[in-house]
Amino acid sequence: MMRMRQAVMKALDDALREDPTVIMMGEDIAAAGGPFKVTEGLLEIHGPQRVIDTPISEMAFMGAAVGAAVCGMKPVVEMMFIEFIGVALDQLTTQAATMRYLSRGRLTTPLVVRASAGAGQGFGCQHSQMLDHWFRGTPGLKICVASGSRSVYGLLRSAIEDPDPVVVLEPRILYGERDDFDEADTFRIPLGKAEVVRQGTDATIVACGQMVRVAKKAAEQDGLDAEVIDLLTIWPWDRETILNSVRKTGRLVTVEEATAGSGWGADIAATVSTELFGELKAPPLRITLPDAPVPYNGELEARYLPSPDYVAAQTASLVAKNRIPEPWWRKAS
Repeated sequence: MMRMRQAVMKALDDALREDPTVIMMGEDIAAAGGPFKVTEGLLEIHGPQRVIDTPISEMAFMGAAVGAAVCGMKPVVEMMFIEFIGVALDQLTTQAATMRYLSRGRLTTPLVVRASAGAGQGFGCQHSQMLDHWFRGTPGLKICVASGSRSVYGLLRSAIEDPDPVVVLEPRILYGERDDFDEADTFRIPLGKAEVVRQGTDATIVACGQMVRVAKKAAEQDGLDAEVIDLLTIWPWDRETILNSVRKTGRLVTVEEATAGSGWGADIAATVSTELFGELKAPPLRITLPDAPVPYNGELEARYLPSPDYVAAQTASLVAKNRIPEPWWRKAS
């Protein structure tokens, strides 16, 4: 059993050992071992030339990482909270993501941005978002979301080896969670591939990040036999795995840590509706957050996030009636 933060550290340590072009950059990642202790001890092992504490200027060190990547290094940049990348979006989306296209394939940007993200720990609305919609759909950029120790290791190893920029979001609420982990150093999770983590027949539930655990608990409740897919890469997402599953179940449910207007489920629902229109038993159901900032209060934050009981009830209603049930906040009003 390994905590997710330990799996992050193992992935980074293994990559640094195996490839001398891999470097790490970020605020407090070296001497302090990272704010969530996911880089603890790496400075002592690999030295300050490869594990680099940066000034508090995301714009500066993201720009430095883009330049280093173009010149042949493989920088792994840590954003303490995903919200902090707002001041460095130009370097990532306008520079790194377009470098291959602008250079007609002569230059690549093997850059990884990893960041803690997500709600559930009382960090308030400015430090609890996923913000994948800031990157999703940007040509040349891939976005992954880890759901545990095994997935964060496999995704990080693949991301570091990818020739183009990759954003890896790490739900910080999972850093302390333990999972079975006995993979070899050669283990990778291919970018762009989802995994079926539970077989079922009533409906296909697609989730990512901490919502995978919520979806699995929901699917295991009495009276419901749902298939659960861990999306893993949310851009580009795995059309084949999801379409094959929905062909079998006839129903699609997405469980998203995002509001309806910003969530990745809209693209999946539109694709499934277009490709499998005649085979669906019910319209796609998107279980999302209310259109409001993440609350700070603990009870409100717990209500704000989808729970296993809520996901199970919404999915069971879809299966029983083949109609979209109203979300809880509309019923409450």
